[in-house]
Order: sequence, then C-alpha cells, then structure tokens
Amino acid sequence: MKKSILLVFMMFSVLGAFEIKSADPSVNRVYPSSKDEILSFSSRLANSMKSVVNIKSIQSDPNSERIQELMRDPYFRRFFSMPHQRPRGALGSGVIISDDGYIVTNNHVVENSTKIIVTLPNDKKEYVAKLIGTDKDSDLAVIKIDANNLNAIKFGNSENLKVGDVVFAVGNPFGIGETVTQGIVSALNKNHVGINEFENFIQTDASINPGNSGGALVDSRGAMIGINSAILSRSGGNNGIGFAIPVSMVKRVVTSLIENGKVDRGYLGVTISDLNSQLSDLYNHKEGAVVVNVENNSPAQKYGFKRGDLIFKIDGKKIKGASDLREAVAEIEPHKEVTFYVERDKKVKKLGTVVGSRNSFVLGKSIDKVLGGMKLSELRSDNINKFRLPPDISGVLIEDVYPRSNAEMQGFQAGDVIIQIEDSAISNISTLRSVLKRYKGRSKRIYVNRYGTILMFVMR
Repeated sequence: MKKSILLVFMMFSVLGAFEIKSADPSVNRVYPSSKDEILSFSSRLANSMKSVVNIKSIQSDPNSERIQELMRDPYFRRFFSMPHQRPRGALGSGVIISDDGYIVTNNHVVENSTKIIVTLPNDKKEYVAKLIGTDKDSDLAVIKIDANNLNAIKFGNSENLKVGDVVFAVGNPFGIGETVTQGIVSALNKNHVGINEFENFIQTDASINPGNSGGALVDSRGAMIGINSAILSRSGGNNGIGFAIPVSMVKRVVTSLIENGKVDRGYLGVTISDLNSQLSDLYNHKEGAVVVNVENNSPAQKYGFKRGDLIFKIDGKKIKGASDLREAVAEIEPHKEVTFYVERDKKVKKLGTVVGSRNSFVLGKSIDKVLGGMKLSELRSDNINKFRLPPDISGVLIEDVYPRSNAEMQGFQAGDVIIQIEDSAISNISTLRSVLKRYKGRSKRIYVNRYGTILMFVMR
C-alpha cells in the first residue's frame, strides 16, 4: 500500500514538473504624452528576443526510397539516370518556454524532419533537438534541447486582446538573425482560413516572413500572445495579412504534448453550421451552432441530440457559432460530463453529455493500419470545402497522413482523393475495404486525384 501511494505521488510530481511562466495579467494601455518622449519598445522586447531561436529541420524526400528501389532494377537504369537524392532543409523559428530546453514551434516547421538543429540567439553553437510531440490540427509542435538556464519567454493573455493593440512578430527570417517587425492586432477569432483544423487566429499586419513561422507574436510588454503561423499571400511576400495561434491554445497544446506526448480532444459527433439569416426566424436565440447531422454511435446520438438543435451554451460558455462550438468541444477533457443547452422547437433543453475522445473516434473510423498511416473519410460538403475540392468529386478522401508512416514515405498527401485501386473504382470506404481485402498482402496500384492531377502509387 505504501509503495502504491509513493508511486502515485512520484507520477504526479513528474506531471507537475512543467510550469509556464505568466506575465502580470493587469495592464494599462498608454501613449506618449510629452513632445520630448520617443516611443520605443527596445527595452521591453530585449528579453523576448532572447527567447526566440532559429530552427533548421533536415527533411528527407518521401519519394527517395521508392526511386532508389527502382534504380536497383538494371532494366530501369538503362533508360534513366537519377541525381543523388539530397536531404531537404527548412528554416523556421521557435520559442523557448522553459529554462531547461523546451521549445514550441509550428508543426509545419519540423514536419517530416529526420534531424532538427536549434541555434540560440547570439550563439553559434548548434543543438540537436529531440521531437517531443506534434499536433497537426493546431499546427504546433514541441521540441527539446539539452541545455539549462535558458531565457524562457513569459506568456501573456490572448483572451484580453483588443483590435488595435500594438504587437511585434519576433523571429529569424531566412536564417539571418533575430528580427522584429511591428504591427497591430487587425482582427481576432479568425477562422475559415483553411490552414488548420482548429482555427481561432489572431490576425496582424506585422510582417510574418518566411522563417518567422514558429516565432513569437508579443505585446508591447514583450509577453507572448501567440505563435506566428502563416500569411495570406499570392506572391509569398507580406501583404499585411498574417495569422498567429493565440497563446491560450498554445498553453493547452504544449502542456498536453509535454505531459502526454499527444493532444486528446473532446468529441461530440455532430455536423454543424452557423445560424444564418434564413434560419434565425426559426429560433428564439440568435446565436449558436445548428446541428445538421448526428453521427451514428457517437456521444451526440447517445445523449439525445437531434438534427435542427441549436446549441447556444456549454455549461457557462456561450456559443456564438459553429467555430465556437468546434473549439469549445475540442477543449473539453474526454470522458468528462458537461451540460449542453440547446433550443429545440423554440424550447430550451439541457442535455447532460459525456463527451468522447476525438483520438479514439478518429482511430476507430480510420483504416490507417490497412493503408499504412492514413486518416480516411467519406467525402462530405464540410471536408470538400476544407480542402477546396470540386463539388462533384467522388472517391475516398485522405484527411491526414501520419508523420513517418509508410503512407507518408510513399508520397501520399492530405487532400488526395483515392479514386481507384487496380481496376476497381473507389466510391466510398465500404468499397475501399472490399478491394483492399481482395488484394491483402499483394502489391497494388492506388490512383489518387490530387487537385485535378491523377497520380499512381504502389503499396503492399
């Protein structure tokens, strides 16, 4: 009994070892009041600049193994000569969040990396980083270097931001050293951008150049309020539309990755839409998310949700629209009971619901083991819009390809649509399963539609 108590205490001690430093939440917004004052943020940004690192990720070509295998065939070598496959590299930024070497960055900075090299500010020494965990849905990742007494950044509060607040993007664009660009908060809670699964971006006109990805967006005190993620640009240059992941999301994801190595989100099992002007007359509440469909064998079905329900509150949290609901459910700890407030036939109902685990649902519905690391789904209006696919497309959608999986090494990508395997057309997952069963253990040609281009892959 004593040994069990000691073991539990030690487990909680390990889980509680990671601590995020927070800036003072009480702030005053000021402006120079004297003609002899110069508005400068140099001293306020000095510490945060010491917390932003350069990241170089070495990435292998996912097609290189397939090419090398072909080149071993003497017949193939007679007609083709292939250059030596060199590893590819990518430059990005990261932010030190603990004095013992934990660093947060974007998932896309370190995705598919075989080696991650970190350089600290004003230090030529290179550190080989260990990948702690990634979360593709939020585009965040945590890496760690073997170092101590580092300058961890202070976390601000993204929930208190206001449009017009002065902000700074701190990063290492093009690997030329630490730089800072200035702007303001242009908008808050931006979604439907099409970058991540869970989008609640801070929009800013501070330049987020290539290499700034994974760096810090800080307020005028130097406290981090977001992780720079992407820009909206046709040319690739800065057009004054940049997006940062709010620090409120960063805290949750980072803590989960460090403590558990993954992020497990709540799952309800509904397809939802916003309450538009045509629907608003049917409901007393003028804000919320409308349930369009209820998945079979989901928590929503079990606890009585129906098509047409308007979800307007979860416990004490108001739901303004579909994106609010999607984020709120994702934040709920799996297997926790919460109360959903819904309007049905203009009457309010309280539905006590134990949310499920999104990870369990995804793995339960996917057939990633069969196809070597893919998350597959039927084509629906929501994921067709998400991946910007033609409305009349048919097949089975690859929603995700897991890092370092066989599918990734073969070259499959999220957004690909499987349309044929050998001579069998693929229209849905049921057809896919049947065809795969027929070719089990054998090499098979898989044809995908990648935004209008038909590609062929061979898998066993």
